[in-house]
Amino acid sequence: MEPLEGIKVLDLSRLAPGPFATMVLGDLGADVLLIEAPAGATSEIDRPWADQNQARDDAFDPLRRNKRSLVLNLKETGGREILHKLVAQSDVVIEGFRPGVIARLGCDYETLEGVNPRIILCSLSGYGQTGPYADLVGHDINYISIAGMLGLIGWPGTPPAIPANIMADFAGGGLHAAMAIMAALIARSTTGRGQHVDVAMSDGVLYLMATLAKGVLQGGAPPGRGTHFLNGLLPPYNVYETKDGGWISIGSLETKFWRNLCRIMDAEQYTDREFDPTAFEEVKAHFAAKFKTKTRDQWFEILSQDEICAAPVYDMAEALNDPHNLARKMVVEIEHPEFGTVRQVGIGPKFSDTPGSVRSLSPGVGQHTDAVLEALGYSGEEIGAFREGRVVG
Repeated sequence: MEPLEGIKVLDLSRLAPGPFATMVLGDLGADVLLIEAPAGATSEIDRPWADQNQARDDAFDPLRRNKRSLVLNLKETGGREILHKLVAQSDVVIEGFRPGVIARLGCDYETLEGVNPRIILCSLSGYGQTGPYADLVGHDINYISIAGMLGLIGWPGTPPAIPANIMADFAGGGLHAAMAIMAALIARSTTGRGQHVDVAMSDGVLYLMATLAKGVLQGGAPPGRGTHFLNGLLPPYNVYETKDGGWISIGSLETKFWRNLCRIMDAEQYTDREFDPTAFEEVKAHFAAKFKTKTRDQWFEILSQDEICAAPVYDMAEALNDPHNLARKMVVEIEHPEFGTVRQVGIGPKFSDTPGSVRSLSPGVGQHTDAVLEALGYSGEEIGAFREGRVVG
């Protein structure tokens, strides 16, 4: 048994945040059905249907694992009728359209609630369903800007450093949506009713920054790039280049960790000056010179022998081959009938009794269309007519 076994999810989303949310739900056992648009039916990037390279790329795509695929044209009356039949048997619908689009497609919450009062509709968008920015287009970089995060990343006197699309798309968006959906499922067990969950990526990023916002809300100055004690101001919470051009991260804030670090770094004269602003640059210079005397991995070997918070700064390939990450099953192997062994990132949360799993790799677009329609009671003739009318694919 898996945590969300028996929960049926319809995924109408397209870009990364929604598929990541349903990846989480699918990894934890939910039955996720992708509702995919026919080729050319949207203004978004269309997926090639019969491209060999695309098929192999899909096999390695974690966002499509543990899911089935139905191609359904929601712009057609027949497509909406099929969706409503699916909604009647489902628990969750997630969509990532701009506000107002689902109403035009006949799958807004009021409509779906009339079909199934227990349905949970999660709308995942950049700025949410309300507010002056609700209709604005955007991407991760814009949402982390509005939430105040981008302005914190980088060093003083330099432009903000643009991170990969992790904070808004995946953390503030997909992960928050998955969390909210699971909370709504728990609430439904008490109320007997579903509800509309409005997840904005800009909200999610600001939510992640609650402790940073605390100082400003109580009257303090906003932190800047490299000026906060957790973003580069302090010598014991920083990164240093090593002899081989690698980098080592240090996070030895607590007194005992700091004392150990000073001892290893021949810097015991700074033991009582960890938080002395007049010593910051002097200590950083001392550490910078010392770290240049050995390679990154040599330093990690040395520092890991004592109670010192330190870790090598990895590239992605190194992270995926680190012995700890492998021992934690954060890389899993699944067999694909055409491409052999496929490696993917594993599942974050570990459960003692009901662990999640990667049960299947990416489906082909529309791979399960016939099976889904047959399960809804449609005949072969009706399915053929739907195909001819481009209602399904």
